[in-house]
Formats: sequence, structure tokens, C-alpha cells
Amino acid sequence: MKYPWNDRAGKLSAMKVAALIAAFIPLLMIVAGYKSNILGPRPITQAIHETGDWAIRFFLISLAVTPLRNITRWSKLVLIRRILGLTALAYAALHFSLYIVDQNFNLWRVVSEIWLRVYLLIGFITLLGLAALGATSTDAMIRRMGKNWNRLHRLAYPLAALGVLHFFMQSKADVTEATLMAGFLVTLLLYRSAHARDFKLTSVWALIGIAILAALGTALIEYAWFALATKIPPARVLFANLSFSYSLRPMWWVLGVALAPALWIGIKSMTKRESGKLNPASAK
Repeated sequence: MKYPWNDRAGKLSAMKVAALIAAFIPLLMIVAGYKSNILGPRPITQAIHETGDWAIRFFLISLAVTPLRNITRWSKLVLIRRILGLTALAYAALHFSLYIVDQNFNLWRVVSEIWLRVYLLIGFITLLGLAALGATSTDAMIRRMGKNWNRLHRLAYPLAALGVLHFFMQSKADVTEATLMAGFLVTLLLYRSAHARDFKLTSVWALIGIAILAALGTALIEYAWFALATKIPPARVLFANLSFSYSLRPMWWVLGVALAPALWIGIKSMTKRESGKLNPASAK
């Protein structure tokens, strides 16, 4: 019998155990917050928001597994991709289930709200897409579907984009978190594009270029959102990225996270050169 914490050889995988523990931590925090009455005056509504936030976070983390494996050459990372993707689906399903609870289990009202409110419709389409990806994530389905499996799972990035759009639309004025998720998605798309064009993701300069482009893309997305969806002057938001008086804007967080792989590659290269100098025989 296969257990989710075992690798393909049936042995206990510390990496998969860590991923499973990480998957349950947000849920335990939400439950603890509900029981201790610290989720605010509308705890169910707050729980809806938090489960939705964690759904998109885990979804983007699952998409990050492949580029990180290409960058680090750490093939075992692929072991946790399925766990992370299914965790995203679980939180998205819980997010929707709590919405039904918040509507007092009035399914007709739920259906009508989804049909009438565009952001709810986008979220529901994303949930259906995640369910399709999750249902076909087993080894048996991969074998059965063949090339069609790859075609279906190419929808992961469009679904992530829909999830981020849903996040923006329900966030109203404060879109800091949504902008951050959009920036990380841009970073992942740049990694994917670079890999498809045979750019080496082990090149420090390529990774630095991706980080800069991702940060600029994040700032432009934030600018575009405020320009199109709010009455707040978008130019003020754009120039706020140059101010560090209050807090760092999402573009700087994206830049920092995206530069981390470049730093890791740089340190690794320097370590190899230093070890080669200390041990000339091993460099031959």
C-alpha cells in the first residue's frame, strides 16, 4: 500500500513528511483562531479569506517546484509537487465550502451569486480547473491519458492567473497581497519562458535579469490595477515603490525572492572554485 509520506521506492521521505506538515499548519492556525475568537467579528468570512489566500499560495509554490529543480539540479524536489498541488486544491475546496456555510447552505443563492458576480464566477472556474488537475494527478491517470495529460496540465498557469485575478477583485482597495502573488506568478512565467527558449537557469546573469523583469512587471501590474479598477491615482502608487518610509512594496519582495536563486548559484560557483584551488587534483 502506498502512503503519501513515502517515496516511489516505498521508503519514508523526509521531504514529503515536511511538505505534509506544512500543508496542515495553516489549517491548524485557522481552526485555532476560530476557537480562540481571534478571527474578528465575522470569523467565517475571515476564514474564507484565509483559506483562499493559502490556496493560491500553495498553488504558486507547486508551480515553483519545476523551475527550482532546474535551477538547483535537485531532482528530489519533484516528490513534493503533487502534495503541494493537492494542498492548493484542498484549501480552494474549503474556501468554497466555507462560502456555502456563510450563505447558510442556501445553494440556490450560492449559484445565483456565482452567476451574477464576475469575481465569484472566476473563482469557481478556477476551483473546477484545480479539481480537474487534482483528479488526474495520479500515476494511473498519467499513464491512461498519455499526451492528453500534458495538454490538460498546461492549464495550470492560466488557472493560476485566474486565481490571482479573483484575488485582486475580492481584495477591493488593499491589493498588496494580490499584487505579491501576481509578481510571483510573473516570475514563474519568466522562468518557464526562459527554459522554453533554452536559456540556462543555472546562469547567475539570466536569473538576475529574470528578477529585475519580474519586479518591474509587479510594479506595472499594481499600477494597471489602480488605473483600471480604483479611483486612487495610479501614479501615486507607482512612485510609492520608491519610498521606504512605511513598508516595502510588493515589487521589492518579488525582487528579493527572485534574486535568491541567483545568490545561491553564485555562492555555489564560488565554493566550487575555492575548493578547486585548495585541491588542484580534484579539478583535473
